[in-house]
Amino acid sequence: MQDGCDYSCSFCTIPLARGNSRSGSVQSVVERVQGLATTGVKEIVLTGVNLGDFGLQGANRERLENFYDLVQALDNVDGINRFRISSCEPNLLTDDVIRFVAQSRRFMPHFHIPLQSGSDKILGLMRRRYRRALYADRVRLIKEVMPHACIGVDVIVGFPGETEEDFLETYQFLNDLDISYLHVFPYSERENTLAPTLPGRVQDRVRHERTTQLRSLSEKKKRHFYAQHAGLEAEVLFEDDVTNGVMEGFTPNYIRVAAKYDPLMVGELKRLRLTAVNPQGQMEAEEVGVFA
Repeated sequence: MQDGCDYSCSFCTIPLARGNSRSGSVQSVVERVQGLATTGVKEIVLTGVNLGDFGLQGANRERLENFYDLVQALDNVDGINRFRISSCEPNLLTDDVIRFVAQSRRFMPHFHIPLQSGSDKILGLMRRRYRRALYADRVRLIKEVMPHACIGVDVIVGFPGETEEDFLETYQFLNDLDISYLHVFPYSERENTLAPTLPGRVQDRVRHERTTQLRSLSEKKKRHFYAQHAGLEAEVLFEDDVTNGVMEGFTPNYIRVAAKYDPLMVGELKRLRLTAVNPQGQMEAEEVGVFA
């Protein structure tokens, strides 16, 4: 659907490996989705190397369409219950897309938006195309129009030049944001990138310590987000992923729900009442109407 990237982040080899940003057409994606709908698929995740840059087509990579065009077209495809938008750069996640998802019939209130650092200094060294103020604005708008939305965040810690003060700035920024979970990665050197040549290498031990701190913050954020939904009803789509007799499914806003394995529930949407977060970090639920 979308491949390649025109960005030049100082830590990333994807443009070298995957080439320039390029896409299929909206019509080609719609036709593929229509084909999947006939097979009984209920949920589709839109993915790409730089998904929000969708629309560059042909040998000359002309921008004939954009991601907003695609989202609008897919919302009209019958037979698919759910669409999710995978990782999308904050500078490409437009107001139009956010507001459309808020009133969509099929797009789920779930966004995964890479941040990488909450320090403007480090974002500059990373050659990211935004600063923290824009990121905070994206989160603010999502929560304004979809208070129940789930927001996931990618973060890299231990980037060259990241001081303790820079890390604490990132930690505080994330702690203050109304987000739901983090994907945290310790920085690792990649050949043919600029980042390893930058001064201020962070020791591996420090990278590990900072990773641990942010992963703990992620767990706190996730449990708080889940707990806010206790007592509410939601449609859960269960997956064929069973561990020790327990299966998992997801609500529209990406709350992971645990239930006793029932093969008849795999791939099915079931309306449940969310009850409490269990020790494994999953939400437990009961059938609606079990208790008066």
